[in-house]
Amino acid sequence: MKQHHVMTIGAHALDAELMGGPVAIKYTREGHKATFVHITRGERGNRKKSPEKYGKQLNEEMPKVAEAMGATSHWMGYLAGKLSPKEQMQMDLCKLLRKEKPDIVITHWRGSLHPRHVLTYDVVLEAVRMAANDAIETGQKAHAVEYLYFGENCEDLDGFIPQVYIEIEDTFEQWFAAMSHYESFRANVANVPYQDYYRTMATIRTVEIGTQKLSKAFMVARRAQNYLHF
Repeated sequence: MKQHHVMTIGAHALDAELMGGPVAIKYTREGHKATFVHITRGERGNRKKSPEKYGKQLNEEMPKVAEAMGATSHWMGYLAGKLSPKEQMQMDLCKLLRKEKPDIVITHWRGSLHPRHVLTYDVVLEAVRMAANDAIETGQKAHAVEYLYFGENCEDLDGFIPQVYIEIEDTFEQWFAAMSHYESFRANVANVPYQDYYRTMATIRTVEIGTQKLSKAFMVARRAQNYLHF
């Protein structure tokens, strides 16, 4: 059996797990690898705590959430509000893709109300292209990501069109339990009703495709292939 590696890349801690969490659980249960990559931690996202204090808290929360889904987490090292130039971010992510060699990548859709989500979309698409290009030197072998998807995120809905539905009935409760290691998820720190939204949308997606099982929607990035079948 081919070993798969699913990598979900989010702008902040919480984003990646919201988009790819239940799918990551499916893969790790079958012995595959899953990684959640955080461009920033989002340490400025708690008004009741300083960025320094909340950043340390997120350092503890990120691996706990990932571990509860059988996955690992990786923070790119960028501080919220102090991002490197886009070209440097693309190169850093290119190197990570070549090192970790994911065959499936999930990230933000560009139609977002959050500038960092849009930036992450841009960075990921270019990094995926760079990672596959032999002419770009990083001291590593080139790596081509086979499948690129855009995950459902409550802040990225402008133009988001569901194209692929994954049934998550068997992973939903584990996903929510894992997410509860984030204060931002269980306590609505950012005044976003995450639990209500994602529980409701899992049901809505069920209605859309006429199944009896909770489901999650994804968009598919444009790709060239020789045949209609995979």
